[in-house]
Amino acid sequence: MTDSNTPRAAVIGGGPAGLMAAEQLREAGIAVDLYDAMGSVGRKFLLAGKGGLNLTHGEAFEDFVGRYGERAGQVADWLRDFDAEALRAWAHGLGVETFVGSSGRVFPADMKAAPLLRRWVRRLHAEDVRFHMHHRWLGWSDDGALRFATPAGEITVRADTTVLALGGGSWPQLGSDGAWIGTLEAAGVALAPLAPANCGFERPWSEHLVSRFAGAPLKAVVAQWHDRNGWRHQRQGECVISEYGIEGSLVYAIGPALREQIAARGEALLKLDLAPGYPLDTLVSRLGAPRGKHSIGDWLRRRAGLDAAKCALVFELADKVTLANHVALAGLIKALPLRLQSPRPIAEAISTAGGVRFDALQGETLMLHARPGVFCAGEMIDWEAPTGGYLLTACFASGRRAGRGAARWLHRV
Repeated sequence: MTDSNTPRAAVIGGGPAGLMAAEQLREAGIAVDLYDAMGSVGRKFLLAGKGGLNLTHGEAFEDFVGRYGERAGQVADWLRDFDAEALRAWAHGLGVETFVGSSGRVFPADMKAAPLLRRWVRRLHAEDVRFHMHHRWLGWSDDGALRFATPAGEITVRADTTVLALGGGSWPQLGSDGAWIGTLEAAGVALAPLAPANCGFERPWSEHLVSRFAGAPLKAVVAQWHDRNGWRHQRQGECVISEYGIEGSLVYAIGPALREQIAARGEALLKLDLAPGYPLDTLVSRLGAPRGKHSIGDWLRRRAGLDAAKCALVFELADKVTLANHVALAGLIKALPLRLQSPRPIAEAISTAGGVRFDALQGETLMLHARPGVFCAGEMIDWEAPTGGYLLTACFASGRRAGRGAARWLHRV
């Protein structure tokens, strides 16, 4: 139990970053009140684990940190203190065993998020973390108190330090609605605009394609694109034809580059190699053999290894001249051009980019320069990562960094 002389911290946000910050503060002997706008904590965490909780990833550290793109240096600093192995050990401390799947992704043994979250919340309750649900943060009062909207009306709370772990702007129905943007801007905090991350991109299809192939997977394709400096990149993976365009893990992984192209030129050009198993000259030779009575669709299946969804994409984009010319057809299959118009809205995205800029924070502690004693953690900071366990790992690690930073700050003042 804590007494009236114990420093008190407020943690605002009950996702993995906020819960981890609360845990670190309690370990430092600081009383903790955790506030969340929803009726229970970890709503987005539970939804993310609905199909199997991908907790982290088992790849080498250097490859792991490379997944954070332009923010790799800053996020790597968090991960040196709390990496994928440390996260697995932490889960083990809760009695949750993990395993590495064939793709390198790490899951709890039972694949579920709810048991881990229940054990964690139970432990935090036992450590005297006080939970306050249905408390929506409204900012600060003129005298520096925290303002909350509650079912009983607005209240103010005083805390010796505060950790903000408010999430980004995706899945607003679960509490991450970006409502904090205006409050922090008014406080002089430098922010990058929120943008959808791990989302699909729009490219209009014909009614025929949508009616027959929306939701169809495109397996074993290679995406090809150019970065801002004109360098060509490629990446193999899987994606999905959607009714509005294209989505899936391969698209999510290269989303930052696609958003950058759209911002600069109004569209992004993504090329898909639908037959990566065949070099271009081999494919030209195979398609150039006498076709006989085979239909073009059957010929593409037999000679290029294309399934029905890939064939449909070829027919969607090829004109009659291309279909009749085996050289041009092979070229199209090896570099099918998709002109993407825009990312899907933030509310549909798995996560968001943008938020509190790193130069607005003290890197060692994640404390706001503009608001001493206030720390930030999780997705509300300006970083992003593809799915695959990278998002969750960095949220945990940043929560740990912010919680420990807040504890050190309290012990110094």
